[in-house]
Amino acid sequence: MPAPVNSFKAAIAAGKPQIGFWLALANAYTAEIAAHAGFDWLLVDGEHAPNDIPTILAQLQAIGGASHPVVRLPIGEAWLIKQALDIGAQTLLIPMVESAEQARQLVRAVRYPPEGMRGVGASIARASAFSRVGDYLNTADEQVCLLVQVENRAGLAALDEILTVDGVDGVFVGPADLAADLGYIGRPGVPEVQAAVEDALTRIVKSGKAAGILTSDETLNRRYLELGATFVAVGTDVTMFAQSSSALAKRYKGGAEAVPAAKGSY
Repeated sequence: MPAPVNSFKAAIAAGKPQIGFWLALANAYTAEIAAHAGFDWLLVDGEHAPNDIPTILAQLQAIGGASHPVVRLPIGEAWLIKQALDIGAQTLLIPMVESAEQARQLVRAVRYPPEGMRGVGASIARASAFSRVGDYLNTADEQVCLLVQVENRAGLAALDEILTVDGVDGVFVGPADLAADLGYIGRPGVPEVQAAVEDALTRIVKSGKAAGILTSDETLNRRYLELGATFVAVGTDVTMFAQSSSALAKRYKGGAEAVPAAKGSY
């Protein structure tokens, strides 16, 4: 029996838009609630949320097959990538990719030898259903989806070369960090940042790779989809809960300041 088919990877390769939602509460219970909301994919955030391997595992188990989990690691270290893959993640998002060589090393990290350097420990891993997926080692590489995050001037400068790296399935543009690097910290919606974002998305789509982004601004999301972005996250659990709870308290108590809508990527 081969490794499970990665439906998300197949969809973005076919250019079929996938609408996602960000999970930053680091909680399996809320992840399960979101899994049944109808999103195509859910991002389990290990970069800015208080997640580690055990909490990411719990959320993967809670999501099950109700939605496709994408795991964002805090950094693209091979040992951490190995652990995430072994607990069953098939799609990884790696932040702060700034060169084609860095992207090539990430490709090696998600593949078994001889093409890569992923450690062979599938016999005790959830990814192989604890050895019940008999042909896992020979079929796993094909089902891993590697997404790299470009979010500063160095990444944009190297984007065209990054896009030539075989094994990179998609590139995610991070407006918040890009805005900061361009001198507009906290203001990803300014025209200068949006021009850079749109240029990057256009270049990614033109290359044949999948393009992704996160924003809670519906107008911007629809614009990004028009440009050809195929994996678009449209909100976050933290922001939704903060806004809704503040609004509810204000209705009864008054005076509470509303939590502003998030306009960027995390």
